[in-house]
Amino acid sequence: MFTGLVQEVGTVTSFDGGRLTIDAPQTAPSVRAGDSVAIDGVCLTVVACDESSLSFDAVPETLARTALSTLGGGSHVNLEGALRAGDALGGHYVQGHVDGVGTVRSVEPEGDGRRMAFDAPPGLLRYVVEKGSIAVQGTSLTVAAVDDQGFEVALIPHTLAVTTLGALKPGDRVNLEADVLAKYVEKLLPR
Repeated sequence: MFTGLVQEVGTVTSFDGGRLTIDAPQTAPSVRAGDSVAIDGVCLTVVACDESSLSFDAVPETLARTALSTLGGGSHVNLEGALRAGDALGGHYVQGHVDGVGTVRSVEPEGDGRRMAFDAPPGLLRYVVEKGSIAVQGTSLTVAAVDDQGFEVALIPHTLAVTTLGALKPGDRVNLEADVLAKYVEKLLPR
């Protein structure tokens, strides 16, 4: 379980399509092998670590359902360690189970921030509501608008500065996770 509040932007040092190693000097000292860490919103298990780096195994299922396959040496990624009992919940409940891969449709300046539009798969879009929560690249965001193809978010300067979202451009693929509460409500309501 995560909150969608990015703790560090790490740098991929190697990725061979299976083993992913990330330079993460702020995150690495507080985790050990077997712990969960969200990488761009994807919950992965630490298989090796030292004081400044983390390694993970990404299986074909994970690569097929996420945008992790686009990573290479030098790529920057959003990192968040798993929520621990007693930690503040400042974002929203994020499982690290990506619901789909979206595409950046547009990026426009808006005051000191930016407004971004994303195209999203229809199966995911049914869970997206205006002023609801969504995780984009593991970052907890508030939905500003929804249309038939996707949704928009309004990003503040702080989010742009402490996550990888500020580097996104039209056409980039992103990991998306809808608010888990919407999925449970749908499952519990009679069809």
